[in-house]
Amino acid sequence: MGGTSPCASCKLLRRRCAKDCIFAPYFHSDDPQKFAIVHKVFGASNVSKMLQELPVHQRADAVSSLVYEANARMRDPVYGCVGAISYLQNQVSQLQMQLAVAQTEILCIQMQQEPVMPAPASLGEPDDKSFLLHPQAYLNFASSSSNVIHDSLKRESIFGHDMVS
Repeated sequence: MGGTSPCASCKLLRRRCAKDCIFAPYFHSDDPQKFAIVHKVFGASNVSKMLQELPVHQRADAVSSLVYEANARMRDPVYGCVGAISYLQNQVSQLQMQLAVAQTEILCIQMQQEPVMPAPASLGEPDDKSFLLHPQAYLNFASSSSNVIHDSLKRESIFGHDMVS
């Protein structure tokens, strides 16, 4: 910051804040805890090296990431933010399973409320698998189609063909 008030890092490290202090733009004096956590986890020297290697336009994002990871490491020293990500992924998986179960229950309830016999046009198509959703309708269709076959055989025998009925 150079002159008025030293940045949080220079305050914590008890040194004079130079005009070109690499920490000053990112660790303001009004939030000393932010640098204290980053310093405790990564060390001031390592953070300084990381920031110097980055282009200026990426440094703010890097500091934000360092602060996030340092806070996560304070809560969970072994896994850090990976532990939080893993926890959230497990939670998403559980919620997806609950959603699938709820959707299945809704589908079952809707199927119980629909009429048993589906429309005849949908049963005639070979690619239509709606009969799988209505097993009773499939059985009804099978018995009614056998009647149609017997009726057509009887008609053919009327026209002079000797068919078994």
